Amino acid sequence: MALIKEKYKQSIWFHLLLMLLLAVVFYIIFFSSLGRITGHGEQIKMPVLVDKTYGEAVKILEKEGFDIDLDSAFDIKKDAGIVLSQMPDTGAFVKRGRTVFIVVNKSQAPLTPMPDLMGVSYRSADMVLRSNKLRLGDTIHRPDIADGAILEQMYNGKVIQAGDMIPQGSKITLVIGDGLGNVEFDVPDVVGMSYAEGSAILSASGLQFIDVWEGPITDSLTAVIYHQYPDAKNDYGGTNRIKQGEFMDIKIRQTPVTKPTVPAQQQGNKSPKKSVNTNNDDGDWD
Repeated sequence: MALIKEKYKQSIWFHLLLMLLLAVVFYIIFFSSLGRITGHGEQIKMPVLVDKTYGEAVKILEKEGFDIDLDSAFDIKKDAGIVLSQMPDTGAFVKRGRTVFIVVNKSQAPLTPMPDLMGVSYRSADMVLRSNKLRLGDTIHRPDIADGAILEQMYNGKVIQAGDMIPQGSKITLVIGDGLGNVEFDVPDVVGMSYAEGSAILSASGLQFIDVWEGPITDSLTAVIYHQYPDAKNDYGGTNRIKQGEFMDIKIRQTPVTKPTVPAQQQGNKSPKKSVNTNNDDGDWD
């Protein structure tokens, strides 16, 4: 009987040890396979997202099980909706379920103030435009004493003032001084012309002008130029000469200057001479 009890006790310890061993084995097998079953801790090589569209990037990230955090910026060289940057970078190994940050190009360009380029050199103007996220458009050369300096800045064909708000990426046209011309020509005679006609002739001749307006003006286009300097003719009746890029002064008023009329009785202070009769009707000379 004692022998039976001893064997029974040994059997209980045996089974307890066996159950403990099985539990340890099961524990090791379960937790070693847990990562493979759930994907926990698995690392994936980060795909290329930059230069793809927003829709393409979202499909790739959702397929790989990533969360997405979106931001936007503007790049004048990229189309709207293109991914500009990503975090983590391409090629990095990351775990599934991690949040991926992507920056997408805006569809509408933000506004930026137009810089003041007047009087600066072409090279400086180009650098300032780039720093303000603006692009250099056409360049127009105009005869001017300020050789190489910016004379005008234009946007969409119109002169734009410094500080005006325009979209980033806009093209700016620059008018650049080209020095004075070497060829002289006759000074145009614009006195008596309308302001529109006279200013067009001066501009077409490559001349710059300073306009002075006098009196009430109701219509600037039909106002008349009544004085210019230099004159078309000099004091000796000869023709004055001028070079491209030089300045002229013009004075404008709404109505032309009329010369006062002089009454007939005031034209001269001498009475008409009597005709001399050369025939002697009274007889012979004494």
